[in-house]
Amino acid sequence: MCILFIAVNQHPKFPLIIAANRDEFHHRSTTNSAFWEHHKDILAGKDNEAGGTWMGINKNGSVSALTNIRALNKDVENAITRGELVLNFLLGSSKQQKKYAQTLTDSRARYNGYNLLFGTLAQLYVYNNFEDTCVALDDGVYGLSNASLNSPWPKISTGRDALAKYCQHADVLDTEHLFELLHNDKLADDSALPKTGVPIEWERRLSSIFIQSPEYGTRSSTVLLVDHDQHVVWEERSFNAQAEQTSVQHFEFDIKKE
Repeated sequence: MCILFIAVNQHPKFPLIIAANRDEFHHRSTTNSAFWEHHKDILAGKDNEAGGTWMGINKNGSVSALTNIRALNKDVENAITRGELVLNFLLGSSKQQKKYAQTLTDSRARYNGYNLLFGTLAQLYVYNNFEDTCVALDDGVYGLSNASLNSPWPKISTGRDALAKYCQHADVLDTEHLFELLHNDKLADDSALPKTGVPIEWERRLSSIFIQSPEYGTRSSTVLLVDHDQHVVWEERSFNAQAEQTSVQHFEFDIKKE
């Protein structure tokens, strides 16, 4: 998962809105989101190479999503797959949050760079293993990509502004507008590009919210809505290397009452 836009208590009907794109090499084998066969309370996609996932929710209301941190020359030898961090949180209790934050701190050196969004409707956190910081998300709109939370990258600012404006003016939430936000393929001006160590051609290519190239790009877009009655709407749209939509997965369920 490479970009997340999160609205916490910004819409009158939906206290939690997440709009997210997963960017990945097109050759990497993936299973579309579904309730997992051996963990039937977990709704998530699956990375078939490493066995983890990039974003998911369970029927107890635990939510988690991952973005990698783009940092050349900082790879960890024999690093553990970061996708297990999302899965491990979803497999645990919804009351584990503080404990899980400590688990992330204790294991941070075993993984390449990442941000992990985790928590429940009551409280979400973002942990950054490079900075060893865990930030509680108060009411507001957030953007998370391949650096720190709310880094001033053009695509982060564009997505945050669009989501904030939509939450303020949408009496009825139309998920099509959220998918339009996620499908924004406008590249940033060279003068505004971040300098993350990759060649300038890649900085340009990666500067849009929706990424398209023959070898690497946006593989799926996901919209997650949770309303005040704790009813969950999850829709995922998958894309091929030509940015053509290939499938849609739609699920709805109510979070279990404790």
